[in-house]
Amino acid sequence: MGFADVIGAAFAGFVFGAIWYGLLSKYWIKAAGVAVRADGKPVNSANPWPYVVSGVMILLVAGMMRHIFALSAIDTIIEGLTSGFGLGAFIISPWLILTVGYEGRPWSLGLINAGYASFGCAIMGAVLILLA
Repeated sequence: MGFADVIGAAFAGFVFGAIWYGLLSKYWIKAAGVAVRADGKPVNSANPWPYVVSGVMILLVAGMMRHIFALSAIDTIIEGLTSGFGLGAFIISPWLILTVGYEGRPWSLGLINAGYASFGCAIMGAVLILLA
């Protein structure tokens, strides 16, 4: 597994995020309290910075996943898929969900974001193995 694998996995995670939040956009916008324009799209949807930061953060997650996979000798697609899901569901998601309670935000926001973390990491884990 090398840097190109990490980039490929991060790209897959980013694309999955676009699909996930595209499908759940109405619920996410409401739960997150995102300001929208008259057409229902977020006010800042033309701002590239959230997408750039998102891409960099996903790249960091994919890089750490690669490191964990290498140290743990994870080398089959099923192992990559389940290990990625485990990292998303049991490390990232609890952290995301605990913040909504303190922020006074709807629990549905935590669940939407946790679903992305869990399934996105599963996809990234599988892609890391496929590209290795």
